Amino acid sequence: MTPRAILIGAPGAGKTTVGEILARELGCEFADSDQLVEAEHGQSVSDIFVNQGETVFRDWEHLSITRALSGFSGVLSLGGGAVMNTETARELKEGNAPIFWLEVSSSVAFRRAGLSAPRPLLVGNVRANLVSLLETRTPIYSSLATYRIDANTLDPQQLAEQISDLLTNGVEC
Repeated sequence: MTPRAILIGAPGAGKTTVGEILARELGCEFADSDQLVEAEHGQSVSDIFVNQGETVFRDWEHLSITRALSGFSGVLSLGGGAVMNTETARELKEGNAPIFWLEVSSSVAFRRAGLSAPRPLLVGNVRANLVSLLETRTPIYSSLATYRIDANTLDPQQLAEQISDLLTNGVEC
């Protein structure tokens, strides 16, 4: 059992929102790696970063993703930095699930993610941190993606429909 689709991309790309819509359209479950970590450890991602540090969070995130890659058949959305773990990236490459990179510009990501939600790695100068994250992560997103989806101008419903069209012609999970 592997995920039907995996969504990757920067903070603010819309992975969770699009993933939830896509899962409804496909008639399957949705999971978000951040939510999996939070549920398993009873803490928010922000609290984990503060109390245990990023290294512990990334280890927990990797374990949650590993389990989902082999035991979850729905739509899986990954936290923006999940792909930075070399083992996670390797497992994604070796897996059979299609990976959709929701690509956004730094200005769009900033507008969407800027100050709207607690994002531990965007604390401080949000715009500069986001630009730096994108510079580092973009080559990895690109190398992992089965499909590159321009998420700059479409709304979440349109993005989910585009991905659904790529996945199937009306066949549900």
